[in-house]
Amino acid sequence: MSTLEKLAESVLLPAFGGTTAPDWILRRLGEGLGGVTLFGRNVVDDEQVRALTAQLRAEREDVVIAIDEEGGDVTRLDVNTGSFVPGPLALGAAGDPALTTSVAAALGERLAATGVTLNLAPCADLTLVPDDPIIGVRAFGSSPNEVAEHVAAYVTGMQKFGVATCVKHFPGHGAAGEDSHKSLPVLRRTEEELRTIELVPFAAAIKAGTRAIMSGHLVVPPWGDKPATLNSKALVDILRGELGFTGAIVTDALDMAGVVGSFGNNAGIPAASVGALIAGADLLCIGGQEFDAALMDAITAAVVAAVRDGSLPESRLAEASARAFEMRKPPVATEIKPVDLTLGLRAARQAIRVNGEPRLTGPALVVDVESTPTIAAGPMPWGVGQYLVDGCRAASPCVTPRPRKSLPRRRNSTRS
Repeated sequence: MSTLEKLAESVLLPAFGGTTAPDWILRRLGEGLGGVTLFGRNVVDDEQVRALTAQLRAEREDVVIAIDEEGGDVTRLDVNTGSFVPGPLALGAAGDPALTTSVAAALGERLAATGVTLNLAPCADLTLVPDDPIIGVRAFGSSPNEVAEHVAAYVTGMQKFGVATCVKHFPGHGAAGEDSHKSLPVLRRTEEELRTIELVPFAAAIKAGTRAIMSGHLVVPPWGDKPATLNSKALVDILRGELGFTGAIVTDALDMAGVVGSFGNNAGIPAASVGALIAGADLLCIGGQEFDAALMDAITAAVVAAVRDGSLPESRLAEASARAFEMRKPPVATEIKPVDLTLGLRAARQAIRVNGEPRLTGPALVVDVESTPTIAAGPMPWGVGQYLVDGCRAASPCVTPRPRKSLPRRRNSTRS
């Protein structure tokens, strides 16, 4: 592999299948591949993840190991059980940034113990429209200033254990009303509106010291017709120039419709990779599929060709590689220990709002409302219905309707 090819591979974060790394991943890590992104299919439990990251580091110590661990609906470590902590919207409802810091620190300690260096979280998006198809409960709320407080608190807690946060999805999906996995959303804001609404939580994250920010695949008309991931106005002029961010810019998954036309169009990933680097991105999250060496060959070849034909300056690629290298710093040495379930319970209780006096006047009826999971949340155990049934049966008579089989249970997430 040539020096230029190694430079191109140093900014790539592919995904793979299985609970151990395939040979092609190990070989490329030894040759200079930037790192990997772990998903639910790579996880059994904390001990297994720690063994997996040790396997990766046996090929090269300085490897980026990324994961999406937002807590709540989007979890990787708790793929088999559901998250031990409530998600961002519940933390926002609890209204206690110090609690958010504690929850993020607990997540960060687990990630550090398993060997992860980069957490692709939290969401700094706002939830602003009732038909929001992708952010929803992943946001801390709808108030820019309140969300900013919680995003900063999450960054502080997570990075306490040396795991870098990657605040997402710049400039913010919440009001766009479409899912960039399936289409190209348009955020219809003026630049002044952006400064007073969507960009407020990102500015707070930068002030709090987040080491990475993820670009979103959405168009902001005043910035042109390209999505932010492929748009130097967004990444260089606004994120770096106006907001002063100096850390690593990580792309959202490059197999999404927002940048390749249709979800899973892998043939478009090499061109999207080049476009993102030209626009100012530093680390390329290839996507959540089980990729193979052939696609990595195609991406590397496209990046090298772009350098050689002058469309991608080699200095820009070297700059991206240097920023990507900063995400390789190992986390604080921490031992795996049982999770603190009381923390999640405390957070969940603080999030509950009760009007009047809750009192049963007859047998309890538990109604468990389930929904089809988004691509981001994906399949995993979800909901408290059965626990409520068990609790009310122990306390009093309980009437329980049969579950509607037509409504699938939520499962573990597979995307950012």
